[in-house]
Amino acid sequence: MKTIRTIAALVGAAALVSACGGSSNDVGKELGLQNPLIHFVHAIPSAPTVDFLVNGSALQKSIGYKGVTNFANINTGATTVAYATAGSTTPLASGSFPDVAKGHEYTVIAVPGSTGADIGLIDDPFDKGLLSGSARVRGFNASVNSSNLDLYLVPSNNTSISSASPTLAGVSFKNAVPASGQDSVYVSGGTYVLIATTAGSKTPIFQSSPFDLANNADWLVTSVPIGGALTQLLPNQIHLLVAQGGNTSQPALELTNTLNGQ
Repeated sequence: MKTIRTIAALVGAAALVSACGGSSNDVGKELGLQNPLIHFVHAIPSAPTVDFLVNGSALQKSIGYKGVTNFANINTGATTVAYATAGSTTPLASGSFPDVAKGHEYTVIAVPGSTGADIGLIDDPFDKGLLSGSARVRGFNASVNSSNLDLYLVPSNNTSISSASPTLAGVSFKNAVPASGQDSVYVSGGTYVLIATTAGSKTPIFQSSPFDLANNADWLVTSVPIGGALTQLLPNQIHLLVAQGGNTSQPALELTNTLNGQ
């Protein structure tokens, strides 16, 4: 009888969340029932097409720069991840998640390092409330040529940050804010502008054109070096990419910097 009541409660919660704009997958994640999900983001300008490897085997293939793969199910437990030149299983860079868990989302990012390919890893526990329709946002710094960054998500009709606090503060190279293992930041849907500054500064080094952020969106905002040889880049020459989570594969959205025609 208890099992029947539990199933009924879960069905009811799924129906309510769907009516509010969520999904049954969100219910499964929130309750820790959904199988672990993983996807890959290619954030190395001018890099070759790669295959995404999980435990030594190609999970997703032929991913080019700005490519964002669909979420895919993986098993729980210790998991090794890597990426390799397409058609190869020799990693260009690799890492591991020590204890992959149900209900979590995992992101693997191909990152340009100072001496070669590098990797970024994010464990997202997906602690979204069952009735929440808010968008989820996280920042990641894949710019070896940048200082720590503050990212401001501000309404498009008021872009002054003089008295604003960063939405995502002190995003350091190869790290996320909120940090891996912590939940994303939640914001309401709307029309926004993204502004990046050197951490602690109020002088923008990047300011996007206005864009729409939908309710229930799942965004990873990643800074990347402007394309070209890293040795030729000046400090803080960056672009911002938006990798949108979900099960519809689409390239990362590259936001246009409105400052100095960049």
